[in-house]
Amino acid sequence: MKYKRVLLKLSGEALQNRDTGMSLDPTVLGSIAQQIQKVREMDIEIAIVVGGGNIFRGLTGENCGIDRTTGDYMGMMATVINSLALQSSLERIGVHTRVMTSIAMPSLAEPFIRRRALRHLEKGRVVIFGAGTGNPYFTTDSAAALRASEIRADALIKGTKVDGVYTADPVKDPSAKRYERLTYSDALQQQLKIMDAAAFSLCSENKIPIIVFNFFKPDEIIRVLKGEPVGTVVEE
Repeated sequence: MKYKRVLLKLSGEALQNRDTGMSLDPTVLGSIAQQIQKVREMDIEIAIVVGGGNIFRGLTGENCGIDRTTGDYMGMMATVINSLALQSSLERIGVHTRVMTSIAMPSLAEPFIRRRALRHLEKGRVVIFGAGTGNPYFTTDSAAALRASEIRADALIKGTKVDGVYTADPVKDPSAKRYERLTYSDALQQQLKIMDAAAFSLCSENKIPIIVFNFFKPDEIIRVLKGEPVGTVVEE
């Protein structure tokens, strides 16, 4: 395997059923848990950051008259809900999991302590990081890049419903072409919106490649971890 320790970034929308509007779909959660179980069975250490957009976004709250800072904290709480739901699905199939949060909530999860997170990974536990960075005005993409840097991940893999990064929206533009490789500066200059500038900066400084791939294609994550030409790789 090319990568032995990775951080998986999932959007909150990845957990929902778009047909029914259900924010947390048990079938989708079960499918995600099974994919992660396969990764653990290959003795790969995996940590996860999941967004909260299926429940609440700070920017959405601002449009409704909620103060941006308050809205961002509400969004952080949404990521904790998603983290606990994913933990439950993983442990239901026998995958040992720990949720660690940037905002202390000891009744629900462990506080984020870097050395403890590393120890959990070394013991074969899946670690889910909730509550973003713990600060408003930072996205969960930034949180993913930060945690990937702190745990010394070999790669940050971003699971989406599309098989990589395209020149345009492939649904709207059939002529859109998929990038196999990009540099961090190219992605920023072309405003490809893979991640925000803060996330790119952290990954660039710490030489952590970002791999964007279709998480919901069977065993695609295994191909990514083997280093096969899957999705789009963003690196120097």
